Formats: sequence, structure tokens, C-alpha cells
Amino acid sequence: MSTAAVRWTGAPIAVVGIGADGWDGLGLAARDAVGDAEILFGSARQLALVPPDVAARRVSWPSPLSPALPGLLEQHADARLCVLASGDPMFYGIGVTLARLLGAPALRVLPQPSSASLACARLGWPLAETPVVSVVGRPLATVLPELADRRRLLVLSVDEHTPRELAHLLGRHGFGGSELTVLEQLGGRAERRRSGIAKQWEHPPGDPLNIVALTCAADPGLPRATRLPGLPDELFGGDGQLTKHEIRALTLAALAPAPGELLWDVGGGSGSIAIEWCRAHPRNRAVAFERLERRRRQIADNATALGVPHVQVRGEVRAELAADTETVAPDAIFVGGGLTQDGVLETCWARLREGGRLVANAVTAESESLLLSWSSARGGVLRKFQIYRGEPLGSFTAWRPQLPVAQWSVVKSASGFPPEG
Repeated sequence: MSTAAVRWTGAPIAVVGIGADGWDGLGLAARDAVGDAEILFGSARQLALVPPDVAARRVSWPSPLSPALPGLLEQHADARLCVLASGDPMFYGIGVTLARLLGAPALRVLPQPSSASLACARLGWPLAETPVVSVVGRPLATVLPELADRRRLLVLSVDEHTPRELAHLLGRHGFGGSELTVLEQLGGRAERRRSGIAKQWEHPPGDPLNIVALTCAADPGLPRATRLPGLPDELFGGDGQLTKHEIRALTLAALAPAPGELLWDVGGGSGSIAIEWCRAHPRNRAVAFERLERRRRQIADNATALGVPHVQVRGEVRAELAADTETVAPDAIFVGGGLTQDGVLETCWARLREGGRLVANAVTAESESLLLSWSSARGGVLRKFQIYRGEPLGSFTAWRPQLPVAQWSVVKSASGFPPEG
């Protein structure tokens, strides 16, 4: 169970979901919760859906909301509070924020159907099998990792401009033939839908309250870019400083990302390991450390192009960590560059959390020797990979060897040594 960030001493806060059908769509319990409140929080649009004879004092959310929320609630802690939310408050809604801030016991949540539920009901899509991506407060590029030929998904819009911006994004990334259906004011009297093909999208902006249903269609010959590790090398721009896709897949397997975990990618190069780590799950986070400014720029560009613009890019790892002792300990560290620089492995090992994983790759004799030494002292697993690729040799095909890669992977235990067995 998560720990509340703020200790709430007031009465439980009613969090009431309200749809586009407004007051008429609320059940008796939800109406009673609103009617019993002394203070009613919500957006101007939500507050306007409540009849004027409801006696509660209405307070519109400030902008930005998150920094002001603890003080605003504390100011009214002695009153009976009710918060209005769109649809299901726990579906990308204010209910999630309040639960993290105050804890579940401080809330009484009364949901309505979410926009995703209503959209799937209209389209005949199975809700449990339909991914949902929210771009509210997030870059639109976060949609990109979800795209795959013939896949269906829902996109929660920021406003009336999101459908057109999404259509343009799809066209730029090889999915211009995808079908978009914009569903507006779901459940309300003004409900409407509009459909079209991304590369031919000409609809003007409509209602700001909308959700977009997307049926993906990839352009012929488009390289496949799934969430599984080992993206094609040509998807990464840069100067060639890149962990090649076969070794990248093996490296990500050794790093073993789990949802919500944090990776440090040391000697980021093109950022391929950090990017694929974050693509593995939407909640994954990564910091790429790279000493060269031009490579830091290419990491940021690659991360945006591949749908994970939240990858954090920083400078040389020792200098960065020396200046920032409050950095959160990572769940995993990959060292792909700078292995032989004094103190790099020592710094990474010291900052890795207990139970965290460290994976390091080496292509030179000097760096491989360092891994052998650390493995002897710390344990772990040593592997060596040799990849061959078929290439033309006149009218024939020959196997061309790539540089062999030595890899050390280890789990850090409380004693600093890996557990036995």
C-alpha cells in the first residue's frame, strides 16, 4: 500500500465523477454527496453542470493545480468537501492525484463510466484489449511506442486541436494510412463522431472534450518498431556510436526492465539502451549520461523520435553525480562507454541501490580485462557474444564478423557481493 504524502485529518472527501450528461446522469449517492458538500471543487466546466440550487460554495481549480493542491485542501480541511471529476476519477483523473497525496482512506470515490468505456461501447471494441494513451500533460510523441500495423488504441485528447496534431504525427512517422475516429461529448446531448484517414485529415477543430479512436495502418516497408528490445539500427540517428541491435536485445534482457523502474545509461552514445528501456513500459524512466554535447543532442532527438521524450540527458557521470548527491538511486545501470576511465565503475557501483542490477559491455582488451577483475571481486555472470552478418561477396554471400562483445552482469546485495546460489 502506498504511503500518503500528506496526513489528512478532515472528513473523507467525496470524489464524484460527472459525465457530459451532467446532473441527469448522476445516481442518488452521487447527488447526495454533492448536495451534502460545503465546498465543491472542480473545473469551471464541471461546476457549471451542477444545478444552481445546490448550496455548496464552488471553487474552481487554480492553474497550475498540483503545487497549490495541498494548501488548498488544508485551507478547507474543516469543511465537508466534494471534488468533481470527469467520468471515472481514477482513470487519468483527479482521484489518482488525491489518492497519492492523501491516501485512499481519505477519499470516497463515486465514479461514472470513463471516456474509454463509452468510446469502446460506441465502437464495439473490447475495453480490456484496447490500450489507452493519455496526452494530457504529456508530449504527443508518447503515442509512438503504441503504434503497430492493424492495432487499435484510444488517445485521450488535450483539447480540440489534438486530433489534427495526432494525424500529422502519424503521417510523419509512417502511419499516414491510419483511420481516426474522434468521439466528442460522449454521453451528452451534443455527442458527435467524425472519422477520416490521417494523411487526408481536413476536419476543423471541434469540441475540446474528445477522445480519439485509432486503427493503425503502417506504410509498406516501414521498419517494425515494437516495445520488444532490438529495434532496427537505422531508427537511431547519430554518429554511429550505437549498441547494435543484436547486442542491444541481449543487453536489455540482462538488465531485465520491470514497470516503473529507473535506469542509468552511462556513456549513452545514441541513447539506444535508455530509449529501449523506456519503450519497454510507459512508466519506465531513464537517465542517459554522455560527456559530449553533440551526442547529448542526438540522444534527446532519438528519444523524441521514438516516443520516449522523458528520457533525461545529463553530462559526464562522475561530474554530474559529484555535483548532485540527492540523485535517486537507480534500479539498474548499464555502462556502455567510459569503462576504463578512473572511477566510473566505482561511482556506478556505489550509487546502485541494494538489489539493483549492473550490466557492462566491453569491446577492447583493456575494458574486458577490467570486467574480469570486477567479476572476480564481485561475482556475477560473464558472457561473450560474437555476431556474424551475411554480406555480399561478389555474387556470393559471406559471413562478416562484428566486434566481439564481453558482458558482465551482476546483482548488488546488501554486503556488496551477489547472493550465493
